[in-house]
Amino acid sequence: MAESETHATVRELYGAYSRGDFERIAALIHDDIDWIIYAPVGVFPFAGARQGRAAVLDAMTGIAEAFSLQSHTLEILVVEGDRAAVMADVGFEQRATGRLLRFRVANFLRVKDGRLIEFREFANTFDVVEQALGREMPL
Repeated sequence: MAESETHATVRELYGAYSRGDFERIAALIHDDIDWIIYAPVGVFPFAGARQGRAAVLDAMTGIAEAFSLQSHTLEILVVEGDRAAVMADVGFEQRATGRLLRFRVANFLRVKDGRLIEFREFANTFDVVEQALGREMPL
């Protein structure tokens, strides 16, 4: 896949996410997607590994049920062939508590046939967990 196609797909995916256009996001997810959000599943049940489009859409539903996206700013996008790396500043409101969480994520993606087939997300999960729980963790 040409870098321009990967770039366009990734831009479209993040644009749809920022707009809350989940139908468009679903259309951009490959049936055979390999997806991992690296975070503690005990705190964020939608995190962890997911295989296949249905499992990923279920995880995304879990995110939307627990959090409301307040902001998503794409800061860095680097594309090489069918792969992309993204750094974004995100803000979420935790629905259960009204607590606002703000942090950066690093995403690594691979695109196949114009759809997302591989996704990895990293964040400073210690910081995110403290924000989600509303308290500092004892060291």
